[in-house]
Amino acid sequence: MNFEINEYRAYYTDLLCELMAVPSPSGYWREVMELVRRKAEENGASFSLTRKGCGIITVKGASEGEALGACAHCDTLGAMVRSVDAGGGINFTVVGGPQLPTLDGEYCTVITGEGKKYTGTILSKSPASHVYSDAKTRERSAENMYVRLDEVVKTAEDVRALGIENGDYICFDPKTAVTESGYIKSRFLDDKASVACLLTCVHILHEKGIVPPRDLKILITMYEEVGHGAASVPDGICEMLGVDMGCIGEDLSCTEHDVSICAKDSGGPYDYAMTKRLISLAKENGLSYAVDIYPYYGSDVEAMWRAGHDVPGALIGTGVHASHGMERTHLDGVFNTVALILLYFGV
Repeated sequence: MNFEINEYRAYYTDLLCELMAVPSPSGYWREVMELVRRKAEENGASFSLTRKGCGIITVKGASEGEALGACAHCDTLGAMVRSVDAGGGINFTVVGGPQLPTLDGEYCTVITGEGKKYTGTILSKSPASHVYSDAKTRERSAENMYVRLDEVVKTAEDVRALGIENGDYICFDPKTAVTESGYIKSRFLDDKASVACLLTCVHILHEKGIVPPRDLKILITMYEEVGHGAASVPDGICEMLGVDMGCIGEDLSCTEHDVSICAKDSGGPYDYAMTKRLISLAKENGLSYAVDIYPYYGSDVEAMWRAGHDVPGALIGTGVHASHGMERTHLDGVFNTVALILLYFGV
């Protein structure tokens, strides 16, 4: 690359904050996909939707033939209304796998089928230390937690009168913050941080007037957290680069400042030739990177394979600490990831 990508840090953080502000638990795609569409088209790319609400961004390349594929997921963890108790408390079922103890006391929004939004707080059913002997020890599970709605509701009928029904989405407040030291703290960096990486790459190509060697087809999925995000993929791709969070923790070498290259996760190894090519690109271009094996992890690439697509795939992403809780990464890791994506694209 003959340009400085770090000049795009402000663009990235502004974009990420926009993405974070739009609720998008798995399957709730319309609002966030409109934002993705607008960002893609502002940067000269075309955009289309799959039948189940995933987005495909196409960037035209210099030559015809099979395209390079890349994917990230815009769906997040969340919850749904399961029932309403006699006192107007909302019982919920989780969407995906949030760490429920980290949600005790967090703000949320209930969205009705008509699009009305009501704020609330997720609480233990033993919420007060001065009242309940098990306030500290009661298990934080979906069965033992509820949503306290910020409306005058004293009965289940009061809640129903607001238009809230079973199956309505409950969205958690992401609490996004960017520090002066370059850290990004937020829920749902898994995987909106990666969506922002790919959209920033599209922006860089457009602003610099760079035409990639071949077409790029970027799939933004909306069901990864529930296992079938990339079950369908764009036609005519020769391989798929998954961009998702990199894991940090015991027995792993990645930090928040690195781009993580995943060789294998709980679903098995990624394409060996692609993985080695990505390692070579990172090494030759002086990127800060780590190669790791994730113990409890699945990705859109695996969903693609399980659906029967004969497409090789690999996985990279910025290192994210405390996944599925209150997550954190750093702009250094983000832009090592952006750089590796652009190198993979042939820039």
